[in-house]
Amino acid sequence: MSTAAQQVTTRNARFQQWQALLTNRNKRQRLRQFVVQGVRPITVALEQGWTVEALLLDRDRTLSPWARDVLGATDTVRYALSRDLIAELGEKGDDAPELVAVLRMPEDDLARVEVGADFLGVLFDRPTSPGNLGSVIRSADAFGASGVVVSGHAADPYDSAAVRASTGSLFAVPTVRVPSPAEVLDRIAARRAAGVPVQLVGTDEHGDAEVFDADLTAPTLLLVGNETSGLSAAWREAADVMVRIPMTGSASSLNAANAASVVLYEARRQRLAAARR
Repeated sequence: MSTAAQQVTTRNARFQQWQALLTNRNKRQRLRQFVVQGVRPITVALEQGWTVEALLLDRDRTLSPWARDVLGATDTVRYALSRDLIAELGEKGDDAPELVAVLRMPEDDLARVEVGADFLGVLFDRPTSPGNLGSVIRSADAFGASGVVVSGHAADPYDSAAVRASTGSLFAVPTVRVPSPAEVLDRIAARRAAGVPVQLVGTDEHGDAEVFDADLTAPTLLLVGNETSGLSAAWREAADVMVRIPMTGSASSLNAANAASVVLYEARRQRLAAARR
């Protein structure tokens, strides 16, 4: 395998395309590509078998053993960029990454999220913040969720802010976008008909029950609402139960990502406790 890298020293058409992948959602979607940087995200992506379209390296530094291992393990085109150009793609000012990966975006297919007897999933309804979305994906990974579904007109999980906030979990937890509730509800109905009793658990500060009193050991899809308006009427109607997190102090509610983390933790706690009985 050749390790020769094509040189990129100007903001040519190819560089402008990579730059557009950072800022232009339509370009990402059209090309089915997005940009990733950071040791953990790139490492997890490779471990999970994501397709690498290109590797971009800093031509002005001696690469670390990690970067050399990535280059050696990946049979893909690579480009050597000048320090100022790769710094722009790293989005950290003058702190240029030594390696940037351009990855292939997977299809938005709900079949990527397995719904079995131990299912725990998260549906984030119309999130507006890529950072919040990435944080939810990270928590889903930490607490053993099977996948994350992003519903409606929403932040893009392949936005660079979402990718960074997930700290690599985007590549370990299937994350699927759907335009509306219909596709998800059809999938849930099919799984129920197949004998998997999936429950839909919505979150709201005025929920009917405290989260600790809800049985989260059953197959569960956790519904998390938009940061400003909460869950849509369609998801509220679909929910089997609405739960609330007991609060003290002057705060009446939590950030959507924090609330999702609390409920995911409680689900994990209940399932570990049940397994020990």
